[in-house]
Amino acid sequence: MSHQNTSDMIEAYLKKILEESEMIEIRRAEMADLFNCVPSQINYVINTRFTVQRGYTVESKRGGGGYIRIEKVQVSNYHQFLEQVNQLFDQILSEKDAIAIIQKLYEEGILSKREGNLLLVTISKVVLGKSVKEENMRANIMHGILERLSYEL
Repeated sequence: MSHQNTSDMIEAYLKKILEESEMIEIRRAEMADLFNCVPSQINYVINTRFTVQRGYTVESKRGGGGYIRIEKVQVSNYHQFLEQVNQLFDQILSEKDAIAIIQKLYEEGILSKREGNLLLVTISKVVLGKSVKEENMRANIMHGILERLSYEL
């Protein structure tokens, strides 16, 4: 039996529901009770694993009738999608966010597995080094990739 941490189990649970429905609404306290964790752990999972870069939009309402709504981003127009992703970052891009973007491009069929793997190497810390300019170089590379892809589709 594999040993998943609580965050992985919460993510898997939410993604399973999202496979059946394009949008879900959850209550933080109810989710925390279900997974026997603190409500802030639910926030952590949603804030780190259900981002626009990964293809989700999140809306929340606080208070007594509060909820967290998670929705899959519908990618019907690749050009528009690529422009939106390109506007998510400006001068710098972390390796983690770049990986999430490349993963989403692969999931949407914009990149093949081979192309995705080549891009992952291109934007990695190993290739770019651990310099101050690393995140600037990564952002420039990713902007160029997204622009080029939007013209080819």
